[in-house]
Amino acid sequence: MFQPVIPTGGVAGWRFLQRTYDTQLETFGQSAQIQRETDHFRDKIAQIASAEDLVADRQLLTVALGAFGLSDDIDNKFFIKKMLEEGSIADDALANRFTDTRYSELVAAFGFGPSEVTRTGISLFTDEIIEKYQVNQFEAATGVQDESMRIALYAQRELVEVVSEEGSEAQKWFTIMGQPPLRSLFETALGLPSAVAQVDIDKQLEIFQDRAQSIFGSSSAAQFTDPEKVENLVTQYLARAQINSIGTGASSTAIALTLLQS
Repeated sequence: MFQPVIPTGGVAGWRFLQRTYDTQLETFGQSAQIQRETDHFRDKIAQIASAEDLVADRQLLTVALGAFGLSDDIDNKFFIKKMLEEGSIADDALANRFTDTRYSELVAAFGFGPSEVTRTGISLFTDEIIEKYQVNQFEAATGVQDESMRIALYAQRELVEVVSEEGSEAQKWFTIMGQPPLRSLFETALGLPSAVAQVDIDKQLEIFQDRAQSIFGSSSAAQFTDPEKVENLVTQYLARAQINSIGTGASSTAIALTLLQS
């Protein structure tokens, strides 16, 4: 399989990845393994009429979960089946109990729940899921080489949508904190330790907002509907991630030299 090319880490590596993204993604999508998986999905998905049918075909489930960045749940068939069958309309549906909105997005996309319209026979649906799968798999392959690049790609793709949704500022921040990739990015960019997750959730909200105000000039999550703000956030994240990767044992001079070279 084609492996994403990232010649260096940090901001310099990110800029290279941005310049070459379209070409690399296209080449990745033509890899034999990706083609096998997506061809199978295209051939079989229209025949799938229930959650039980979907989880019974591991190849189909691989693409379905991978399209939403949920590949780690591939062996949790009972959990996925139950979630898909409950749907996303009811407030107390299983998928809606998670702060990680990727689950509700998966469930809503397939429409297997009560009073929902199953979408597996719609050609546009097939193209949509395949495109999302290729993008997510490319990001996963990027993460094998540099996890910070994977997180940055995810944020660039998803953050604007998350903060553009209806709801209060608190709800938007809770969604950010509930999605592992976005939480990781913000914790690093805001200079917060991962241990902050152990404190009361309302206190976490206050901490995130205070740090955002200090660094970006606003405590509002909605500021990240601005692509320039997102780029500033990603740059801040990658710079801090690079410092962290150098290690605490490095001298301040060595750290500065590495960052200047980037």
